[in-house]
Amino acid sequence: MRWVHPTGIHLTLKFLGALPAASVPEVASVLDQAASAQAPFSLTVGGVGCFPNGRNPRVVWVGLEDPTGRLRLLHASIESGCAAIGMAPEARPFSPHLTLGRVRREAGPEAAGVVRSVLDDERAFHAGEMLADAVHLFRSDLRPTGAVYTRLHSAAFRGSQ
Repeated sequence: MRWVHPTGIHLTLKFLGALPAASVPEVASVLDQAASAQAPFSLTVGGVGCFPNGRNPRVVWVGLEDPTGRLRLLHASIESGCAAIGMAPEARPFSPHLTLGRVRREAGPEAAGVVRSVLDDERAFHAGEMLADAVHLFRSDLRPTGAVYTRLHSAAFRGSQ
């Protein structure tokens, strides 16, 4: 298992891939617009799982529950804004989660069994709540030691509840 460094744990609202530098101001504007309509809100952190499935776990994650529905509205606003500037929408449904680790490619089938047994024991895991009060645009640079994230833009929530 390769664990994500705590400073690299994040919620991805929109994966942009290789974004040309000239597009950063447009994406920043989309984030500013989405954030201006959003008030800070709480998310519940808990429940664990894996992608793509328990038989072949590649990514281990902790879930984010959105009891107010505001995270889904924020996600939809960013998707819509990005579509308006020519970016393709995400084909997969939005599944809010924080990646904790990745199973190494060279891990054998026994590793899947170990991951499954740990997840079965921890499904009811509850880590508390967190406050969402901003969105950020990050560039990620993949290195042998893991991804390095550089913040390119931040947009604080300014809407009213």
